[in-house]
Amino acid sequence: MIDIDLVRRDLTQLVSLASVGGSESEVLAQRWCAATLAGLGLDVDLWQIDVDAMRADPDHPGEEVERAEAWGCVATSGPGTPALILNGHVDVVPPGEPEAWTGGDPWVLREVDGTWFGRGVCDMKGGVAAIFAAARAVAASGVELKRPFAVHTVVGEEDGGLGAFATLRRGHTGDACLIAEPTAGTIVTANAGALTFRLELSGSSTHGSRPDAGVSAIEVFEAVHAALRRLDAERNAAPPAPFDAHPFPISVGTIQAGDWASTIPDRLVAEGRFGTRPGETFEQARAVFEAAAAAADHPWLEKNPAVVTWPGGQFAAGSLPEGHPFLDEVRAAAGDPAMAAVGAPYGSDLRQYAAAGVPTLQLGPGDIANAHAVDESVRVDEVVAAAETYARLILARCS
Repeated sequence: MIDIDLVRRDLTQLVSLASVGGSESEVLAQRWCAATLAGLGLDVDLWQIDVDAMRADPDHPGEEVERAEAWGCVATSGPGTPALILNGHVDVVPPGEPEAWTGGDPWVLREVDGTWFGRGVCDMKGGVAAIFAAARAVAASGVELKRPFAVHTVVGEEDGGLGAFATLRRGHTGDACLIAEPTAGTIVTANAGALTFRLELSGSSTHGSRPDAGVSAIEVFEAVHAALRRLDAERNAAPPAPFDAHPFPISVGTIQAGDWASTIPDRLVAEGRFGTRPGETFEQARAVFEAAAAAADHPWLEKNPAVVTWPGGQFAAGSLPEGHPFLDEVRAAAGDPAMAAVGAPYGSDLRQYAAAGVPTLQLGPGDIANAHAVDESVRVDEVVAAAETYARLILARCS
């Protein structure tokens, strides 16, 4: 039985911790998780991650924020290899201007007409609260488990996956893993990958009244952007199962150019996201992108090619092995043997567990469309339903 009042309490406290990646509150959130899980009677491993050692590892997944300190947290119900891992990340993205939020404070949980609002309630503190509620319900049931289960709370998922990487490097593993990311009533069995790109383009500056005497870096970018849009169309023309339309997008997130309104800009820097395909190495993906940028149709680029670099996170594609029984086990726990299995166009920690040999999928409350949004929200009944599913899955796999 899920105690909704305790779910509300947990989520209120989690949301109040403004755990933006790299912040002190990201650390505080992990300490809160460790204390709460210990209070549920679980054995907790809370450790300070050796960030420098992780960064020196050749498989380091990358980071996009400054982070001087990071902590891992794993709780287990007993000794031995867990039959099930329940994973959730506690870091969130910045909320933007607080005034844009209906309630005025993104760090205060609001409940309106059966919906919770606040930064992180969808992505993915609602899922974390559901995991904790499931662990609490299993403990209260009095059922004796023959195999342990584990709860992994991690940091850094939004900017690369440092937390899950460090958790796996520490030796925490299991027979299968469910990640409580928002999946909108479906099960995610595969993720596309993603790389962060940086484009630097030059031009030739002159007075704004004589644009024909110079070369605008913005116009050069328009040609490069057109080439990238063509590449985007080609790579998404026939996506493989289980992916739906446009699963490997190329998007530009930031553009900086010019320093004076009446000067033709001689430099432009654009950063964005490049979706990668299953089976495609990072090296192959980078080569395809760089070739497209080099082939852009602008005469200036012949002697002044775009400079492409790859800062930040590296999200590989990942998937549950085809035909693996864990999918039907999760469907059964959710009470829907026909629940759709889909591919997600975004990267997540799924690929890290999958790469470590742990069959992994995602099922959680909320819709990814609400993630990172102003007035981010999740329905209360979806969080409760997720907690019930997780509790049934623990009992099915561990007892």
